Order: sequence, then structure tokens, then C-alpha cells
Amino acid sequence: MADIRALIVDDEPLARRGVRQLLAPYADIVVVGECRDGSEAVRSLATLKPDLVFLDVQMPGLDGMGVVRIHGAEHMPVTVFVTAHDEFAVRAFEAQALDYLVKPLSEVRFRATIARVRERLRSAGARTRIAVPSEDGELLLDAGDIDWIEAQDYHAGIHAGGKRYRVRQSLSALEARLDPSRFVRVHRSAIVRLDQVREWRGPDSGGEAIVVLRDGKELPVSRRRLAQVKSLLRTSRR
Repeated sequence: MADIRALIVDDEPLARRGVRQLLAPYADIVVVGECRDGSEAVRSLATLKPDLVFLDVQMPGLDGMGVVRIHGAEHMPVTVFVTAHDEFAVRAFEAQALDYLVKPLSEVRFRATIARVRERLRSAGARTRIAVPSEDGELLLDAGDIDWIEAQDYHAGIHAGGKRYRVRQSLSALEARLDPSRFVRVHRSAIVRLDQVREWRGPDSGGEAIVVLRDGKELPVSRRRLAQVKSLLRTSRR
């Protein structure tokens, strides 16, 4: 599973530090930001696009429920409310929160929450985002926007929406992050999104088949991957 990008929102510095410390043992969870109030949280949700947010219910000014209202419950990442009071539990679940933690946080209870977070993201097919360089620094590219990827020495070229992004990752590392029901490795040097394949040709007399993408790009399919690629293409077009 890809790294889980987490945002911590709490007006108390010690509380934010406590959540960060509890997250430290989980190598697949990366804290991408901390917010001191609801207004900061609304901005960070829009710009950082985290997969997970630990959201304090009671904060001066805009509280946790207000954050959900402004950002929109349907647009919220997986949400875990954190508070010193348990009377907000019903409202938290009405706001579609995954879980509700009461301070002081217990390691055992926190571990159970993380298990639920992972399961929710796995079962929901949470969006995989890949950081790519852009003119303004870095862009988070949704995997669903990727057309195909090519290997280039120690880098990879990601083709998406008519643009090409160069990232310092191996093709194998990228393949491991992508949904195997939507992407397939057609060759040691190429991965394609299945619904981008327009046509299948071959194999020719030399034993090589070719997939033609919607933009006309032709990519070879290695012999050892023929059966898998053909099977996945048939499944994706049912």
C-alpha cells in the first residue's frame, strides 16, 4: 500500500506532538502537516490533500465540526476526531468520522484506530498520489490520471494528460503502488493503464505483441507477460 499522508489538527502543541509520537512507529504513515486551528485546517486540507486527518473537535474559533462543514463531509479524507470530551461522539460519527479518540490517548486504542484506517483505505481503493516535480515545486498526481509510465535509467517518465513528468523512482517501485486491476506491466520498461489501451496487435512472427494506446503510442508486450496482459485486458472490457 502507498504511504498514508496524515494531517494533525489541534490547538494544543502537546496534543499535536502526542499524535505525532504515536504515529512514529508506523512507517507507512507520513505526517505532511500540522494545524493550530480550524482555519489552518481548511487551507491545509485543500492544498495538502491528505489521506488521513486527526482532527480536534474543540478549538477556539472554527472547531472540528466547522472544518468538516466548510470542507464538505463528502470531500474529507479518512477522519479521526480527537478530543478531551466524549459527549461529541454521536456528532463525530454523524460527520462520517472513522473513529473517535478521547484524550489522553492510549497506545492500544490508537493501534486499533490505525488498523481501521488501513482497512478503510485499502477497501475503499483510496487514491494513490505520486509526487512529481512541477514549475511551482511539487505536484501530487492522482494515479487515475496516469496514462502510462516508461523506465529511463534510474528514473521513470510518467505520462499523464499529455504531459510527461520525470521522477527518481524505479518502475518496480511505482508498479507496487498502483492498483493491479487498473495498471499492468507490459514490458520491463513500461506500465500502462488498461483503459488507455485502444488496440492489441500480434504477436508477430518474432513473438512480440504490441498494445496501441489512445494517443497512438505503440508499446511492445514481452512474451512472458503476454498471457497476463491479454487476461487483464479482457477483464477490464467486460
